[in-house]
Amino acid sequence: MQPIVSENVLINGSRIAYGIYGTGQPVVLIHGTPSSSLIWRNVVPQLTTAGFKVHVFDQLGYGMSERPWDPRIDTSMTGQVPMLEGLLDHWGLETFHLVAHDIGGGIAQRFGVFNPHRLRSLTLVDVVSFDSYPSKRTREQMATGLQALCDTADDDHRSHFKEWLLSAVYDKKSFTDTSLNTFLEYISGPIGQGSLFQHQVRHYYPKHTMEIANRLHELGRMPVNLVWGADDAWQVVNWAHKLKNAIPGAELDILEDCGHFSPEDQPEKLAKTLIAFIQRHESS
Repeated sequence: MQPIVSENVLINGSRIAYGIYGTGQPVVLIHGTPSSSLIWRNVVPQLTTAGFKVHVFDQLGYGMSERPWDPRIDTSMTGQVPMLEGLLDHWGLETFHLVAHDIGGGIAQRFGVFNPHRLRSLTLVDVVSFDSYPSKRTREQMATGLQALCDTADDDHRSHFKEWLLSAVYDKKSFTDTSLNTFLEYISGPIGQGSLFQHQVRHYYPKHTMEIANRLHELGRMPVNLVWGADDAWQVVNWAHKLKNAIPGAELDILEDCGHFSPEDQPEKLAKTLIAFIQRHESS
């Protein structure tokens, strides 16, 4: 499956892959873990058809972007915020609509708290928040040590993470027939396996969202919509309600027959929800 990011730029000395589609008011999409911008491939065309200019990118350490060898380079949610800011400067975007999924939502929450004047609207899709992560299963894995996970045989690694990825979707057959193997390739093999643990798993600590949890009410200054898969097994719907209660005026849309990877399970419903919400706040 071909990536949807084909341009590259150096941000703070690291290479970020990105793509821009369509014309109109700017919308920025942030993916989560363990995915890439590819997860938005069926959403982008619907946004551009609706008259938006869509900006997508692979986070540092993910997908087609650079996988830094130096462990001092911060690829956590906190470290990704200045990468986003650098991209916005490169794109010349002062204000924009922001849509974020999974840990991309942690980045978006931090960005929104510290830069509320730049967001025309904020949509959080099946995101991490508070101390909603990592899962008990992931914590148990991390307790064995990341090096042990890095050294796991390739076949065992792929088998385990294939099962893990499949647990993120409601429609497992469709996911298997389309993007599953591509996502698996990004986090497997001689580069992907080590990179997964260095740039993603080792940063699965709730400090990045807990640091701003007592300021989430400040996001009420802007239009906020929460979109959640009814069958999300990674971030159960209870977290959506807690987040809604923390952000004054936030709206909540629940997508039926939908798991954690909403853009995979229900791209049409998700896109329709995004378009309706953003269009109501185009002049915000």
